[in-house]
Amino acid sequence: MTTAQIPVVGYLRVEPVPHLVAQRCVACGALFLDRRNGCGRCGAEDFEDHRLATTGTLRSYTVVHRSGPSVPVPYISVVVDLDGGGCVMGNLAGVRPDPAQLMPGQRLRLTTAGAGTDDAGTEAVAFRFEPA
Repeated sequence: MTTAQIPVVGYLRVEPVPHLVAQRCVACGALFLDRRNGCGRCGAEDFEDHRLATTGTLRSYTVVHRSGPSVPVPYISVVVDLDGGGCVMGNLAGVRPDPAQLMPGQRLRLTTAGAGTDDAGTEAVAFRFEPA
């Protein structure tokens, strides 16, 4: 039986291969995640979908030690410069939350993970990054 999946954010596509989709300003090429009414760079109002790369480099990170009651800590929050343009923030999986394990410029790749399942069996899917 196939479980239905829905992304937790509107710019994550889970089919056929998980990836992020930005809104690209037709006038200047600026990239934005999620829906926009106007470009923050040039003010234009026309956008098109732009599929983002699933690989990139670590720009910055922080080790998070405090969170909500159901979120295990510590975890690593990262800012990733995606290959071909775009910058996104997410969590890093597959690495101990130890600064000695992290290096700016480190190669990362997008992956997904279940974030919960509702009573109907639909799974919410979140994106995160892991070492490439």
